[in-house]
Amino acid sequence: MSRIGKKIITVPDGVTVQVSSDNVVTVKGKKGELKQAINPDIKVEVKDGQLTVSRPSDQIQHRAQHGLYRALLANLVQGVTEGFEKKLELVGVGYKATNQGNLLDLSLGYSHNILVEVPSELTLATEQLKGQNPIITISGSDKQLVGAVCAKIRSLRKPEPYKGKGVRFVGEIVRKKAGKSAGK
Repeated sequence: MSRIGKKIITVPDGVTVQVSSDNVVTVKGKKGELKQAINPDIKVEVKDGQLTVSRPSDQIQHRAQHGLYRALLANLVQGVTEGFEKKLELVGVGYKATNQGNLLDLSLGYSHNILVEVPSELTLATEQLKGQNPIITISGSDKQLVGAVCAKIRSLRKPEPYKGKGVRFVGEIVRKKAGKSAGK
């Protein structure tokens, strides 16, 4: 049995979980409503504030999906109660980030500024303190969407291995390479 798939998801107070006939799980909470389609073979049951996921057989496909869907449902429950947040840091001279609503304006050393439209389901905040790198904070209830938007912003200027300049997650460690060796 899958260790992750066997774990029971406890549904907190104020969160409702519904499983429809076409195997779509809907989770509603204080931070919004999220839906996830489930494979018809995998069975999801809600009893006494607990969510359990079970599989019909030990086939490789069923074993893989057992843990996957349990993790996705746990993310839905956590998303509608606490939400998810990721922070990006701009490392480099002259790198700046500002936002107006959900429109992010990045200055990343190119000849022009880059404008990124962040989906309305997410909350965007930028802070720029003197003497520190600018920080972009993206938060929302959908873990997959938060991660996808962060990855898109990071891909605009990935950290390079010689000086470490670029967009990185806060706390991310970038391995640096040695440059050219000096002459004799």
